[in-house]
Amino acid sequence: MKNFLVSLFTILLISPFVYSKGDLSIRSKKLELKLGSDKSDYDMSQKIFKMETGKAYRLEISSMGFKEYELEAEEFFRNIWIRSIEIEGVELDAPIINEIEFEREGEIEIKFVPIRPGEYDFEIERLQNKGMVGKFIVE
Repeated sequence: MKNFLVSLFTILLISPFVYSKGDLSIRSKKLELKLGSDKSDYDMSQKIFKMETGKAYRLEISSMGFKEYELEAEEFFRNIWIRSIEIEGVELDAPIINEIEFEREGEIEIKFVPIRPGEYDFEIERLQNKGMVGKFIVE
């Protein structure tokens, strides 16, 4: 019984350091996704985002307002812990997001922590054939 308790204690003590690379006590890392540009309505500032589980991030998504942009990333949103969402100075506490839709110019900031590794596709609904697709990679 003593060996079992020592083994259990060792596993519980070491396991957080083995699986999580993040440190939530440090400042969150900023990620930016800009939809549309002066060059094209279909530009995206970035298509690949690399992250690590257990680290804090803040994703700033902005729309130039040229098109209606509907960001879909359902699998990604299901595999992050959302700390808060801020839209034009208004902060929301919402545990789940299904999609984000911009009908005009605007910005949203999502503070989150990835909780499950994987590769998660995202797309702008109805504009995938214009190249408005990307990927969140969580290690």
